[in-house]
Amino acid sequence: MQQPAELEQQVIKTAALMEQFQRSCEGIDQRLLSLGDQVQDAAQQLPLAAQQAAASALKTLPDQVMRSMHDKLQQPVQNYQQALDQAGGEIRESTHALAQQIERMEHLHRMLIWKTLGAAVISLLLLLAGGVWLAMHYASVIRENQISADLLKAYNSADVVPCGNRLCASVDLKGQRYGNNGEYLPIRSR
Repeated sequence: MQQPAELEQQVIKTAALMEQFQRSCEGIDQRLLSLGDQVQDAAQQLPLAAQQAAASALKTLPDQVMRSMHDKLQQPVQNYQQALDQAGGEIRESTHALAQQIERMEHLHRMLIWKTLGAAVISLLLLLAGGVWLAMHYASVIRENQISADLLKAYNSADVVPCGNRLCASVDLKGQRYGNNGEYLPIRSR
């Protein structure tokens, strides 16, 4: 067994330890109370801080999103714009080439129309000239033949017969005389 002096010392040490433990617990309690107050203050300030942080984030968020979208979309938009510009240039070149080709076709068409019109006018003039020449030619042939026809009618109606190499006629001695000296007499009809 232990001796009372040792036991007393053990009790003193234990009492000291207990006192020290009690002080520590009181310090811990004070710290816990202080921390509880701080946590309560922080808890009360947390919604306001969260609200301020959210408002601040929301203020900068659209700008950040817009910058981010602008940065991400800028290159594709530039590529698309370049492609549109290139396509527009190609369309302008094609349109210009087509317009020139249409202009050449219109010029050729006008030339063809003028050539066709000229050929038609020349053909009509040649036909008209040919028709006039033929009309004049056949008019003179008809006049010549008219004289011959009148002469043939007179021969056919006259009482004329061949007499060797000459013609003999039965003349009307009582008829009117013709010629400068009256040497022609009318031939009797058959």
